[in-house]
Amino acid sequence: MIKRFRAHVKRSKYGAPAWRILVGVIGGLVTVIGAIALIAPGPGWLIIFAGLGILASEFAWADKALMKTKMLAIKTAQRALPADTRKSVIYLIVGVVVVAIAIGAGISYYLFAR
Repeated sequence: MIKRFRAHVKRSKYGAPAWRILVGVIGGLVTVIGAIALIAPGPGWLIIFAGLGILASEFAWADKALMKTKMLAIKTAQRALPADTRKSVIYLIVGVVVVAIAIGAGISYYLFAR
């Protein structure tokens, strides 16, 4: 159903730009909520990764920003912890990032690719 709707929207005269705007607004809101969750209680980085994943489904610059954000998170974790616990935390962060990307890709596929 959503696949047909997306195809119908993209075939219309203003559908493709409207679709990109909709994805941009939703991804931007999720990313902003993630930034707020960095300060407030909540899983800020996970929400930011989800927002960037949504944006990356339509925008190439968001994919680059997602990669830079992951590198920033890993570097910050390395500086914050002693050397012996860094390795396990890096594995944990990479695992969480992979899961967040998989969830974001699954949500994007479910919502947009059908």
